[in-house]
Amino acid sequence: MPDIHARLQADPPARVADLACGAGRSTLAIARAYPKAEVDGIDLDAASIEHARANLAESGLAGRVRFHNRNAADPGLAGRYDLVTIFEALHDMSRPVDVLRTARGLLAEGGTVFVGDEKIAEAFTLEPADYERLNYGFSILHCLPVGMVGEDPAGTGAVMRPGTVREYGLSAGFRVVELLPIENEFLSFYRLTP
Repeated sequence: MPDIHARLQADPPARVADLACGAGRSTLAIARAYPKAEVDGIDLDAASIEHARANLAESGLAGRVRFHNRNAADPGLAGRYDLVTIFEALHDMSRPVDVLRTARGLLAEGGTVFVGDEKIAEAFTLEPADYERLNYGFSILHCLPVGMVGEDPAGTGAVMRPGTVREYGLSAGFRVVELLPIENEFLSFYRLTP
């Protein structure tokens, strides 16, 4: 995403929201990679945000990184961000379309949502790759159960195929959902454009 790469290096400083940031590792990595960017890590889990703040205290990035224990759907956050990221979390969410709709609402004009999630083949095969088999195990033991919490859950699980991400993104109001040609052994990366 050369345009986003350029924006994250430009002035005025770009704003980034890292949703479902957990302990803040991805949030801090973005801030390290882009020394001008202001990065907000957002998560509903108080214990994760406490851990993230402890990681921040040791990082030397406190001036540009903040962690928030809040719902990203808070109207006070709308329209503020040039980039919204979700790493290895969308497949765990009970209502992924609602989450993506919220992420879209966080974007400033020209902003983009960037999702990194498990690398899964486009279609089911009788002989899936070893990593996909591993994801079936993760899905049954953790991802699927946590994704079934609440009313009318999607129940996606760790084996979220690219077509499912496209369907979720289009249902959330994105105009374009693109599987990016980024080589990674474990993750696929998607750009969602309003």
